[in-house]
Amino acid sequence: MQIVIIGSGNVAFHLAKAFVLNKIPLVQIFGRNEKELKKISGELNILYSTENLAKADLYIICVSDNSVEDVSKMITENNCLVAHTSGSLPKEILSGNYRKGSFYPLQTFSRSKALDYLKIPFFIEAENDDDRKILFNIASKISENVMESTPEKRKYIHLTAVFACNFVNHLFARAKEISDSQEIPFDYFLPLIDETVQKIYEIDPKSAQTGPAVRNDKRVLELHEQLLSGESLEIYKTMNHSIQKMYEL
Repeated sequence: MQIVIIGSGNVAFHLAKAFVLNKIPLVQIFGRNEKELKKISGELNILYSTENLAKADLYIICVSDNSVEDVSKMITENNCLVAHTSGSLPKEILSGNYRKGSFYPLQTFSRSKALDYLKIPFFIEAENDDDRKILFNIASKISENVMESTPEKRKYIHLTAVFACNFVNHLFARAKEISDSQEIPFDYFLPLIDETVQKIYEIDPKSAQTGPAVRNDKRVLELHEQLLSGESLEIYKTMNHSIQKMYEL
């Protein structure tokens, strides 16, 4: 099967790397950012182009949600399968006479951070059983955790991921702002972060909650509010209100 990955960002890089590591042949990686494509091509030994999209049996679109529809119009092959990697878009966003699908990896991707691809959940959708099998078999060569999905379920998978990853990382960034402002090394907090994450492998997150909000410790809550201002204060109040409402305090 001839496969092309379209994109030059973090998802495209990691997906291309996973393909190469698992000996899934790629005929091309295609995109607009020649600088990034050259890096990927040089590291993974894949042909790239910014102008001529190669003929393929399968195109996997790894671009921002806002660009998926426009990029999909560039594919003129009729007898091919096209899948996007978006967590929130329906496969029908793909604009062409080809067969359509979704190939969604549930992970946060950064170019500089190595990943264990075997552990990444992949969620597969297609218009017919044959195409589902194609996408399922390809994902199964990369990961041990491949499942079929539906557009509605995938929306909630993506929403959950935003809470569990993007929001949490933003809180890490805000926490570092506070520690930096007092010249406290953020490294001090890494064992706490590690334990917080490891704990939910064994304990339900709701049962694992600790801190002044769940204890309804008003003295500490008021003290912390006095130390904060601006957006960090609003986040602190919002999070504590959410915690107390969950536990009906």
